[in-house]
Amino acid sequence: MHFSEKRITSRWFIIIASFVIVSLILWNTYSFFQIFKDQERVKMQNWALAQKKINNADPNADVDIELPFQIIQEATIPIIVTEKNSIINTKNIDDDILKDKARLAAFLQKLKNQNEPIVMQISNGKTHNLYYGDSSLLTKLKYYPVALLLIIFLFGAMVYNFYKSTKMATQNKLWAGMAKETAHQIGTPLSSLIGWLEIMKADNVDETTVSEIEKDINRLQTITDRFSKIGSEPLLEVKDIIQETEESFNYLKSRFSKQVEFTFKAPEKPIMISLNTALHSWTVENLVKNAIDAMRGRGKLSVVIENENHLVKIIVTDTGKGIPKNQFKRVFEPGFTTKKRGWGLGLSLTKRIVEEYHKGKIKVLHSEIGTGTTIQVSFRKL
Repeated sequence: MHFSEKRITSRWFIIIASFVIVSLILWNTYSFFQIFKDQERVKMQNWALAQKKINNADPNADVDIELPFQIIQEATIPIIVTEKNSIINTKNIDDDILKDKARLAAFLQKLKNQNEPIVMQISNGKTHNLYYGDSSLLTKLKYYPVALLLIIFLFGAMVYNFYKSTKMATQNKLWAGMAKETAHQIGTPLSSLIGWLEIMKADNVDETTVSEIEKDINRLQTITDRFSKIGSEPLLEVKDIIQETEESFNYLKSRFSKQVEFTFKAPEKPIMISLNTALHSWTVENLVKNAIDAMRGRGKLSVVIENENHLVKIIVTDTGKGIPKNQFKRVFEPGFTTKKRGWGLGLSLTKRIVEEYHKGKIKVLHSEIGTGTTIQVSFRKL
């Protein structure tokens, strides 16, 4: 038997054992409940006999009724005695209920629902019905299984949450390790490309061609830098967010179809914030690519930077297919995607970069089906 099969078997064994233990506890509790309920009925039968003896006692005869009186006085259970649906005696019932006929009638109905009445035959041929409720101990015991099940449910939810968190942490470590290894593997051919670029410069190859290749190599270095930072706390530096955003935007603009109309607007003065250049370029790239995918490679895409009192906002607007309002938050969840291909990690990574690493905020500001979507990213200024 493989290790994974043994682990699955052990989990099922624990689940079945837990179910058996809980079932035994609930059955035992039910047994106690029935025993206490039978004991209380015996007490009420004794109370009825004591009441009958007192009612039937001859006041002129020398009859010892001290014990019946003691039994009646020691009763702590709510009691109502009726004769032909009329209440003739009560015990252990609040005065507020006794003063209100409607509340008293409702309380009597409650007692009728809790226990079968005890019939009392009086000597003059009359019949009284004794209705009684459950004691406080019996009431607590009644709700004990519910409390137990609730505790077990909460404990199970905690165990499941712990197991899920542990599994996710393990997966995160695995992905972080794979990302770092990918960055390491890319580094070797990248170094060779840099060497070949220098040879091309020495051979006086067309300057435009060399410049574009150099941009792509720099882009590869940026991507390598991104992957190497996964799983570790990135270093933030004071940067002009306008310049960093525009550089990433212009690079993407030059490499996408001319059927997409790009627009970039920003204040003239620099806006300084704490920023990691490599990760911020990743944010811009994910937002731009997501917008172009939504437009299916054709439409208008604008990036606008707004300077407010304490915040700087990056607003990305496209003329794509739009997002339903009930999915505004789901689009940032890992694995959520409307494309046939892809893992749905772009916007979830963007959210993590913006909110966890840069302490900013990202949200779908506006979207309309068939018209387009606006996503807003905001950072606190220095």
